[in-house]
Amino acid sequence: MKTLSEVRGLDVDTKIDDFSATDIFDNPYTFSNALKKGKVVLIFIRGQWCPFCNKHLVKIQKGLPKIYEKGASVVVISPEKSEFIKQTIEKTGAEFTILYDKDYAIAKTFDGLFLPNNTQRFIYNTVLGAKLKQSHSDDSEQLPVPATYIINEDFTIKWRHFNPNYINRSGVSEILNHL
Repeated sequence: MKTLSEVRGLDVDTKIDDFSATDIFDNPYTFSNALKKGKVVLIFIRGQWCPFCNKHLVKIQKGLPKIYEKGASVVVISPEKSEFIKQTIEKTGAEFTILYDKDYAIAKTFDGLFLPNNTQRFIYNTVLGAKLKQSHSDDSEQLPVPATYIINEDFTIKWRHFNPNYINRSGVSEILNHL
C-alpha cells in the first residue's frame, strides 16, 4: 500500500484503459459507453462522510448545465458501496453518475490510492463517521486522492487536477475552461 506522498496520479496525455464498475443500483457500467457521447469529467471522491467531497459535488451539480453545454458528462468514482453512495446523492443532490470502485480497481489504475495514517483513519472513522471498513470492499481503509480528470473520446487524459491536499479541489470554471 502506498502512502499519500507516493501517489502521483496519471498525467495529461496518458491513454487510459476502459473500465467497468457498478452504479448505485448495482448495475454494470462501462466507461466507454460514456465516452461515446463525448468527453467525460471523471472525479474521484473519498466518500459521503467527507465534507469537502460533498461541497465539491454540490458545486459540480450547480455547474452541470454548463458542463453539458460543452458536450461533456460527469462520472464520479467512490470507494463506497452503493448504500453509502446513496447518502452522497442525498447530501449533494447529485444528478450525475456515481460509481462504486470495488477493490479500489479504478483508483489503483489512476495511481491515486493511498493508506491514510493511523491518526487520520481514527479521525475519519470516529469524528466524521466514515466507517471505512464497513463502507468499502475490504478492511484496508485506503482512500483515493480527490482528483478530477477530463477524458477525451479517445481515452486520453486532456486535463487533470490532482492535489494530495484533500481541501484543494477543481473548480467548475477550471473544468469549463479545459473542456
